[in-house]
Amino acid sequence: MKAAILAAGEGTRMRPLTVTRPKVMLPVANRPMLEQIIISARDAGITEFVCVVGYMGDLVRAYFGDGERMGVQIDYVEQKEQLGTAHAIGTVRELVGDRFLLLNGDAIVGSSDLRSIVSRGGDVIMAVKEVDSIEGYGVVATAGDRVVEIIEKPEQTAKTGQAGQTGRAASNLVNAGIYLFSDAIFDAIDETKKSIRGEYEITDSIQSLIDDTGAGVDVGYSTLDTWIDIGRPWNLLDANEYLLSGMGTEIAGEIEPYATLKGNVVVGAGTIIRNGSYITGPVMIGENCDIGPNCFVRPGTSLGNNVRIGNAVEIKNSIVMDKTNIGHLSYVGDSVIGSGCNFGAGTKIANLRHDGRNVRVVLKDVPVDTGRRKLGAIMGDNVHTGINTCINVGVMLDPGTGTHPGEVVME
Repeated sequence: MKAAILAAGEGTRMRPLTVTRPKVMLPVANRPMLEQIIISARDAGITEFVCVVGYMGDLVRAYFGDGERMGVQIDYVEQKEQLGTAHAIGTVRELVGDRFLLLNGDAIVGSSDLRSIVSRGGDVIMAVKEVDSIEGYGVVATAGDRVVEIIEKPEQTAKTGQAGQTGRAASNLVNAGIYLFSDAIFDAIDETKKSIRGEYEITDSIQSLIDDTGAGVDVGYSTLDTWIDIGRPWNLLDANEYLLSGMGTEIAGEIEPYATLKGNVVVGAGTIIRNGSYITGPVMIGENCDIGPNCFVRPGTSLGNNVRIGNAVEIKNSIVMDKTNIGHLSYVGDSVIGSGCNFGAGTKIANLRHDGRNVRVVLKDVPVDTGRRKLGAIMGDNVHTGINTCINVGVMLDPGTGTHPGEVVME
């Protein structure tokens, strides 16, 4: 069985991180999220992939090539216009067999879950996840082992009079965007009309198969244990924590005599951990990094390749991408830091509101509750801060921007 992976979108809700790279190339646990997804599918027994690429697709092709490095085979198809999920899936028609797995390039899923899905019979199997809040998701109504209705974002459609046949959210099972399809899906895609959003939606295609009782197409479902939907920048931290929690210890670099490593820590080749550094795992450190002396790296942190962490720096539960330099006397907590950034000495990032309420950020000029009590900065590539810069919670900094010495960045 082959797997098709949707990886064509820019991920506008992930800005400023996607200004310089496609969403699927954002790193979690020091690998692009697309690589983590391929690894999970490979561990489930799938070795042939078709990647649907679009926005900055050359970066995806250049990194993965034909897949030989990972022990898999990867073919590519380009979706020149992003016209919806059904349109994207339709582009792989000639490259997959009569049954194939469909994955989204921005959702981390466990290999055991994928094994369960591909072992199922039936024409269509939808992966679903039980969640506390259905906001922003499509809800799946079930009867027995069958899907009977897909209600797209019921909290929104109810406002426009476009709710599903039930007129309400039928359950707390949401559509995870992972499917096992037979080739019957392509006939349904051919008949799919544009949605009210102006896109060809795969959920509309599946609903048409459910409604056409004479077609004899069964639509079942499989409940996921592990699913992390990376729809917003701070979701990268959730995925990073999850992936780091399952790693062991591997030391390929140099650890000086008076450095302390506790818990599971990975240190890449060519990296030096200098005296006085205190690292509490799970922590992943890439290759050719210079860490310390006398710094504190706390759990949930991944540092990319060629990263420099200076004297008396503290980093907690953060992603720091390649070639970033965090100068001495700085603090970074619960943040996503792009590549090629340079922190002037004494740069501090706040990660907790004084009132203890959830951190809010502004996306597309709209305030959004992140659901996180602790969130620092989301920083694009090549940001330079002046010495003694203070950055408030939930601040987003565009690639290439900078701050003056002593500047306080509130929003």
